[in-house]
Amino acid sequence: MSLEQTVNGRIKEAMLARDEATLRALRAIKAAILLARTSEGASGGMTGEEELKMLQKMVKQRRDSLEIFQGQGREDLALREREEIAVIETFLPARMTPEELRDEIRRIIEEVGASTPADLGKVMGVASRRLTGKADGREISETARSLLTA
Repeated sequence: MSLEQTVNGRIKEAMLARDEATLRALRAIKAAILLARTSEGASGGMTGEEELKMLQKMVKQRRDSLEIFQGQGREDLALREREEIAVIETFLPARMTPEELRDEIRRIIEEVGASTPADLGKVMGVASRRLTGKADGREISETARSLLTA
């Protein structure tokens, strides 16, 4: 079942349950799907990888907003962002633990033959593709950099 069909089904469930927080997040996902589908150069459908990137972008935007709201002491708005993040993350693959991430990046470093911090680009190219949705780009970069400098 496509992401759009899944979201539509969950919207109906959230409406019946009168779950406003879930409904708000699901409608945001649906709007993003429709926007991506109708944008210039779009072929009409989205690949699984494009869907993942879209969902990750949505989570990142909400995390950025969450930081701002917390800094301003706006707990009411911060709560809304946390609720939406929780719903959107249900559509993403499970996040890797720091240990799993470190082990996977070690394997990638061995595969590409990287040995110095100058080889970070090689590692990041492979790691970004392989770990899409499982780890944040910043976490991947920091871990790879620390392993290459050690």
